[in-house]
Amino acid sequence: MKKLKFIFVFLLLITACGRLFPQTLTASVASPKVGLGDQFEVSFAFNGPDVNNVKSFTSPDFANFMILSGPNQSTSMQIMNGAVSGAITYSYYIQPKSIGTFSIGSASVSYKGTTYKSQPIKIEVVKGSAPPPVAGKQQAVNPDVQNAEIAKNLFICVFADKQKVYQGEQVTVTYKLYTRLNIAAQMQLSKLPQYQGFWAEELETSNNINFTVENVDGKQFRVGILKKAALFPSQSGELTVSPMELKVPVQIQKKRKPGNSVFDDFFNDPFFGNAQTVEYNAKSNTVKVNVMPLPENKPESFKGAVGQFTLSSELNKNSTKTNEPLSLTLNITGTGNVTLLSVPELNLPPGMEKYDPKSTEQVTRQNKISGKKSIEYLIVPRNAGKKEIPSVKFSYFDPIKKTYVTLSTPPYNINVEQGTGDQSYAGMSKEDVKLLGDDIRYIKTSPASLQQKGEILLYQFGFWTSALLPLLALIGAVMWKRREDRLSGNISLMRYQKAQRISAKRLKTAKILMLANKQTDFYTEISLALFGYLEDKLHIPKSEFTLDRASAELRNFKVDESLVAGIVNCAEKCEYIRFAPVEDGTTEMKNMYQDTEKLIIDVERSIAVKKHA
Repeated sequence: MKKLKFIFVFLLLITACGRLFPQTLTASVASPKVGLGDQFEVSFAFNGPDVNNVKSFTSPDFANFMILSGPNQSTSMQIMNGAVSGAITYSYYIQPKSIGTFSIGSASVSYKGTTYKSQPIKIEVVKGSAPPPVAGKQQAVNPDVQNAEIAKNLFICVFADKQKVYQGEQVTVTYKLYTRLNIAAQMQLSKLPQYQGFWAEELETSNNINFTVENVDGKQFRVGILKKAALFPSQSGELTVSPMELKVPVQIQKKRKPGNSVFDDFFNDPFFGNAQTVEYNAKSNTVKVNVMPLPENKPESFKGAVGQFTLSSELNKNSTKTNEPLSLTLNITGTGNVTLLSVPELNLPPGMEKYDPKSTEQVTRQNKISGKKSIEYLIVPRNAGKKEIPSVKFSYFDPIKKTYVTLSTPPYNINVEQGTGDQSYAGMSKEDVKLLGDDIRYIKTSPASLQQKGEILLYQFGFWTSALLPLLALIGAVMWKRREDRLSGNISLMRYQKAQRISAKRLKTAKILMLANKQTDFYTEISLALFGYLEDKLHIPKSEFTLDRASAELRNFKVDESLVAGIVNCAEKCEYIRFAPVEDGTTEMKNMYQDTEKLIIDVERSIAVKKHA
């Protein structure tokens, strides 16, 4: 009853003393000097006796800053010496776009028909991080607030949909943020999880965190998905997913000090401005996955595919001529790591040649990685006759059935006719061509007039040129053929030779994505270019590739440690920006493209020098 009487008296004081205080709109920042990458708060506070009549807040122009959050509105009341005053505050969290000195213009509000404006604020933006503000000018953090108390109301949990899987089987990990506190500004990623022993694929999630409500130990939490990833273990045993860390600015209430009166209970409410912002470092739990090795009875055509797949094939024509190409296309469709699928082996009969197959992928990254991989083989028959393209086999391990499955394409019969360009006697008349029963055939029966032409033919330059050129061409063709046969029989060597060329194609694709300002696709392509180059150059199977293994192999080649560190830094930066893209990342993409291109060139030169040293 006494408390209700106090509230009544308090409201009377507000009404009686409302006209004793002047009205002002004041702009403030913690420090006039900030770093280029810093996020800071700018506030516009209106002070007066009756803040309920404040209307039509107009924000200033933030042309040289990015708005991360705001306007965030809060209201407070206070009693000093029996007089009541109120304040309504509009705050923004912003980040500078470039270095220099900039002005944040005036904000304005309307109060009982009168417009009040704040004074402009000068902000100096420096490179790096600015020195901390002078003590007393920034909001002090309550020393009574303990991280342990915040941890009870805000935490990150990572969940794995499976705890026991086969090698190569997908494990989906989901990172969720649980909170009962107000998040004051944009969160900052401080440490990405490490997927040691896994091949990782990012799954599609919303760019904005959509919160739902869950009950945890009898308490209601707002829950939002931060990140989802599909992990494919590349080795057996117990594997660990390291924690993810976020810096979360949260609003908390100041604790009541011992000995304070009951009035503190009344004012311990956000409405009265008794809240403060604290930056809390949230860290997720660690996940362990038990990975079982694949059974030993592997089919000969098994190349590491795990999941559920179907196989289809198509030949563009069943009849052709010599030296005219055929196209055989295989389509592997299903659920599993489509990116890691190896190209099935195609064995052709004598008289038929094949070129390097061309593969394309269509991958869907929802809760499960699925899609289609198309492989096109270009086949050229060299001899006429009836030919058969044998069946192509593709094997995969089905973790649901716990058995290997082998799929086959049908064999294709082809009728190869002799091409017109290969006729041995083209251009001859019937009189010129006689039956082969005669050993000697008279070409001319009448004597011819013979006379000396001039200098001897053996002494002419043209004779030796025409004689040696075909010989040199033949030697070159034989060497080229042997090299192609050697590469065809040695897949690792072929990948080694073509590593830089393939990475150059991917970089070209990345440049197109950069010009189109497609950040996520750009960084994905950059990662594929860098990882694909290292896989081919270091003879690491795609399913077994990790940054640690690549670093170890580069050190075996005596590659400079700064190059190894640059590759690791580049890969981690790609992963970071894919997870947290910036608003205008054109400059970052350009720098990343140039850095990746230089890294590949430097590693190529370093390996070549060490190999021939």
